[in-house]
Amino acid sequence: MKMTRLALVFAAGVIAGCMAGGTPSPAQAPVPAGAAPSHLGVPLLLDRADFRLGATVQFPRIPSADEMYELHNISGLAHVLLTLPAWPRTYDELAPLQQTPPLADLIVVLPGFPPTREAADAWNLLEVRARLILVVPSTPPPTTAINDLNAMRSLERVIVDTDQPSRSGFELLQRPLSFRVLRN
Repeated sequence: MKMTRLALVFAAGVIAGCMAGGTPSPAQAPVPAGAAPSHLGVPLLLDRADFRLGATVQFPRIPSADEMYELHNISGLAHVLLTLPAWPRTYDELAPLQQTPPLADLIVVLPGFPPTREAADAWNLLEVRARLILVVPSTPPPTTAINDLNAMRSLERVIVDTDQPSRSGFELLQRPLSFRVLRN
């Protein structure tokens, strides 16, 4: 009798455990009352090759030197992600990024092509581990812009916003090229 009861309790526990272990629902931040959810917020960075356990700090701008210095106090900081609305034009605008903690990656998402050669070269002057990702329009740039991109050491990837993915016009680019097709 005790063995039967023990077996039933065990079986019920296994069934309950299997039911609880189903596919989890995705995590969602609560939406404040009266606010509509936004799909355009700061991107969440997912790098499947990165197995580190760590924090990501995100900024929609270039932080000040003091803000960068404060990042040294964040335990387990793995990434500093900047999503910039426009290209910084000079190295002086990028100088605060020299304070990036040494064990953290600096990942920067930039819109479009560099406006000038100086803007592209400024990234080569940084002495931190930076990874640049450009999101560009589908209109191919002039050859001079492609040459500027190829000279950027920290440029990791170029993503083209387009309805018709094609490498046409980007043949000289010496970095990985991806395409993003947006649908409503």
